[in-house]
Amino acid sequence: MSHTFHIPVLGLGYSIDTPLKVARYGISSVMSIVDDELIERMREFHTGDKEDFEPIPKSAPDSRERRITSYLNLVKKKVDKQFEKLKKQPFKKGSDICRYFELLPESSLLKRGYDMMMDFSDNEQKLAFQDILRGTMTKGDIDVNIMSKLDKMNFNSDDEYTGDENTDAVVALRAFAKSDLESSVILSAGMNPRLYGSLENLKDFLPDENGKLRKKVILKVSDFRSALIQAKFLAKKGIWVSEFRVESGLNCGGHAFATQGYLLGPILEEFKQKKSEMISELLGLYQAALTNKGINCAAAPVQKLSVQGGIGTSAENDFLLQYYELDATGWGSPFLLVPEVTNVDDETFKLLQNAKEDDFYLSGASPLGILFNNFKNTTIEKQRLHRLERGRPGSPCTKKYLVTNTEFTERPICTASREYQNLKIKQLQSLALPEDEYNRQFESVTEKICLCEGLCSSVYIKDNISKPKENRAVAICPGPNLAYFSGSYTLEEMVKHIYGKLDLLDKIKRPHVFIKELNLYIDYLQEDIKTQLKDLNDKKKKSLDNFKAQLQEGINYYKQLFNDLPDQTSNMLQGWFEELSASENKLRETLIESNKDSLVGVVG
Repeated sequence: MSHTFHIPVLGLGYSIDTPLKVARYGISSVMSIVDDELIERMREFHTGDKEDFEPIPKSAPDSRERRITSYLNLVKKKVDKQFEKLKKQPFKKGSDICRYFELLPESSLLKRGYDMMMDFSDNEQKLAFQDILRGTMTKGDIDVNIMSKLDKMNFNSDDEYTGDENTDAVVALRAFAKSDLESSVILSAGMNPRLYGSLENLKDFLPDENGKLRKKVILKVSDFRSALIQAKFLAKKGIWVSEFRVESGLNCGGHAFATQGYLLGPILEEFKQKKSEMISELLGLYQAALTNKGINCAAAPVQKLSVQGGIGTSAENDFLLQYYELDATGWGSPFLLVPEVTNVDDETFKLLQNAKEDDFYLSGASPLGILFNNFKNTTIEKQRLHRLERGRPGSPCTKKYLVTNTEFTERPICTASREYQNLKIKQLQSLALPEDEYNRQFESVTEKICLCEGLCSSVYIKDNISKPKENRAVAICPGPNLAYFSGSYTLEEMVKHIYGKLDLLDKIKRPHVFIKELNLYIDYLQEDIKTQLKDLNDKKKKSLDNFKAQLQEGINYYKQLFNDLPDQTSNMLQGWFEELSASENKLRETLIESNKDSLVGVVG
């Protein structure tokens, strides 16, 4: 692997073609393959010569599968072409091949070799070494993401269910399996037995006669227990998890999957301590399953561990890699300020450049009913409020990727849709609720936004491929860590920042990644308690008490961790201790004043 970081998936459209921009430099990135409409339009855009583009209509047989496979093949073909062209370039300053090596971390053997070659005075020796360097270069991985909860059931023209093999996520997985890519699918948002079960029927996910996996599985997880449960389920089917990608529950972009108070540091510690034991347990299950399939597997395939969510400095990056023995880190939201890497339209980009901490917030805007990291003042939020003012809440539902609700209809509909919100508001009006309760529920219903369109609009605007009368309202879902970055950066600047060659946050006051996440969890606990004050039963009291106890355990872990670090007199370390102490006091005082009687035994 050339680099020790990757660029995770960023919404639907923001990283839909990122591999075309970074893979030739050895940088791995992830594209979402949820939206085949977006994918088909990007395939047309990147085909170049329109005469070579053969559209796949939505009405065509297997259109979703064929669209996704065709786009992935196109991206691979173009990246391969870019890479071969790059490798043939002369080693002259400013060339793409020099850029490839200069982006590498100083610890890279390739980078050291490049520096040595550039210092050679003997031309023959220099040319020979250049050939060696060319032979060791590798492309970045072109990985794909499937959010397992986005697995809509589909029906034919006769209103008949087309079967479990034709749900959205299963078809997307099959499309990736049929593509020419040799890379990984990142499965996120928890276990989907139907989706996971379909993996064993796709031969590229099983080892060949040499033990090689053409397609690999990466699980995005938020804690060790869920990672092990999912990995065991897959191992019993002969599917190996090649990487666990640990993501902070709250200090991340997109949908937020809060743990029960488990913090990133202790979670990574558990992975570190139990890694060997887990591999041994999984290998036994995996080998037994492969034996039943007539496949021999003597040794355990590689299993990597990486982390993402809120990393902001090279010091944090290096510490995570070294202390927790990680293979890589993920840097997502900061790349939204790198125009040559991601797709952010000018208006939204300017908002991000000047954003402050309180512009990033946890919301209920997602139609999936999952917490969603949101950003203030977006055009889709302005559109939502304008529709409310006109008495027309909700959005037209055209793509239907997020249809999950059957409260009022036999066929699932989207909670951000105009249809659902009208039906739900009529129900609320019939209940004769107290005004404050009605307003609370009304806001909860109408807070939902159309992510299917909103998370694609930016790339259409940036690439100037919006259709006439198409909704141009933009939704974006950066993590709160982006608040500390401002300005427009080049790829070189961001990569140098990650590797410590440049400090983009010099003189910026920013909490340590662990403490930022801790404070987000304390804020989350405060909000949870507020919503439970009126009917706080014993079960909920116990749950809140356990949550608080887990946070306290995390604080104790960080105290010990910081105590064990060298250079205890450094100003930076002293600052961490002060931040940690302030967070502990904040947790201790969490809403005791709000209603002491109601919270006896909960926060006492």
